[in-house]
Amino acid sequence: MQYIFVNDKPILLTTKVEKEDGFKNYLLKSVNIGKVIKKLNSTNLEAVRLIGKNEEKLLSKFLKLLPNVIAGGGKVYNSKGEILFIFRNNKWDLPKGKTEKKETIEETSLREVEEETGVQGLEIVKPLDTTYHIFKRNGKHKIKVTYWFEMKTTFEGKLFPQENEGISKVEWLSPEASIKALENSYANIKFLVK
Repeated sequence: MQYIFVNDKPILLTTKVEKEDGFKNYLLKSVNIGKVIKKLNSTNLEAVRLIGKNEEKLLSKFLKLLPNVIAGGGKVYNSKGEILFIFRNNKWDLPKGKTEKKETIEETSLREVEEETGVQGLEIVKPLDTTYHIFKRNGKHKIKVTYWFEMKTTFEGKLFPQENEGISKVEWLSPEASIKALENSYANIKFLVK
């Protein structure tokens, strides 16, 4: 099952039809995605399920419904086992950003983490789950597809929030502080950090 978030409410891609309780079922092949987004944003529905026939093709069919924005980001650990968080738009988040021309997704992820936080000497350890969320820019809905990587660094220098990107703080948070920060974060970040 794949999750795509509209704010903190999930759209679930699945092949199973379930009795509706707190969510609504739609057929993926005939869904009006604009209406689904509006319904999620303006009602007390907890989730929406988009039902398709072939498990392997659900995500690729869904991604054709809206323009895609490709991004990369990092869940970065320092030598003390702390995780690097940014504070943007009054929520705790992980550093990430859009790809630039001719960059690999790994290059994007490393560059964005460094630009948004000032952290250097980053090394990718392994890929993490990809997250999907729908956002609105200039009156149009788009799907942000973010490829995440676990990273490590021995960097102990000063952290610099990229203020022109709306980042007001950058902090290394202990596992306990990370759990607290997730109380004021996004659903896809909670999913990644747990």
